[in-house]
Amino acid sequence: MEKIIPMLAPMLEGANVTLQMFFITLLLSLPLGLLLALARMSKYKPLSFLVETYIWLMRGTPLMLQLLFVYYALPLIPYIGITLSDSSAAIVAFVCNYAAYFAEIFRGGIQSIERGQYEASKVLGMTYVQTMRRIILPQMIKRVLPPISNETITLVKDTSLIYVLAMNDLLRTARTIVQREFDMTPFFIAAVFYLGMTLVLTWMFNKLEQRYAAYDE
Repeated sequence: MEKIIPMLAPMLEGANVTLQMFFITLLLSLPLGLLLALARMSKYKPLSFLVETYIWLMRGTPLMLQLLFVYYALPLIPYIGITLSDSSAAIVAFVCNYAAYFAEIFRGGIQSIERGQYEASKVLGMTYVQTMRRIILPQMIKRVLPPISNETITLVKDTSLIYVLAMNDLLRTARTIVQREFDMTPFFIAAVFYLGMTLVLTWMFNKLEQRYAAYDE
């Protein structure tokens, strides 16, 4: 215990960086993913094609490659080069990546709703926005909870990739201590943190699924 206590302070700081990256990514990528899903299903073909291409690009290339591109390659693009800090670059890459995955989850959920409900809403005089807000999206949320849960848990683990930008997240901090102290304990502490966070998320999503399932009874 005596050797663990000195390690906790820097590791808690690293955990704070990890948590910030997780919550910011989740907060921004979920609404962006929904907008992309609606645009992907748009009857305006150029918009639908553009979003489809974006989703294919984001899902078809590794997240680490996207991180490196945003941080190192984006500033080198002629005329439109943008230089971002390490944290900003990480947020942009993570949000763009996860929004693409969430978009496909939302699209699948929306398209799983029976077509007759759209027709019924038209008979009632509802607009497209009213139909989506009052009828389609509430049902969609219940159906997409399991895949959203899986992606959210994956996000917890993917935050460790920001070490490539030299950000002092939990894993990088643990690795630094291990290399300095020649002690594997920080890796075990990091593992406990990741497992604890995924446990909390699993519990939260299980409660949400139970709550929405109650409406079917």
